Amino acid sequence: MPRQRRLRKIVAPPKFQGYKPYGNNDYSTGSIDLLYEEYEAIKLADYDMMKHIDAAKLMGVSRATFARIYESARQKIAKAFVETKEIIAVYGNAEFDKNWYVCNNCNSRFTIPSTINEQKCPFVSCSSDNIELINK
Repeated sequence: MPRQRRLRKIVAPPKFQGYKPYGNNDYSTGSIDLLYEEYEAIKLADYDMMKHIDAAKLMGVSRATFARIYESARQKIAKAFVETKEIIAVYGNAEFDKNWYVCNNCNSRFTIPSTINEQKCPFVSCSSDNIELINK
């Protein structure tokens, strides 16, 4: 029996729920699930320009495991582009360093500092108490 997977550390959830291709008349069916840890690997390696060894330490995995996560993310994104499929961000095997919430009214994602006792959307235009914990 294989050992249980270690949770990958994620700094923040993606700021999107998904991406859809447009301008294609061939309406491809299905979608590609991009795990939070795959999003984090792409962000750290390509957007933040971190070396794989440094990004692996930040995520709490080995460099080889980071490379596998990163390669999986790149393959999924390429497949979505070529086959014009929707990309959906899903939780996966991740843990956050803080509690992250999503507002069900305005779809914003945020953390609540420990100095604040009330749990409601921090955006002044919303201020809804209809929020949900993302990292369960």
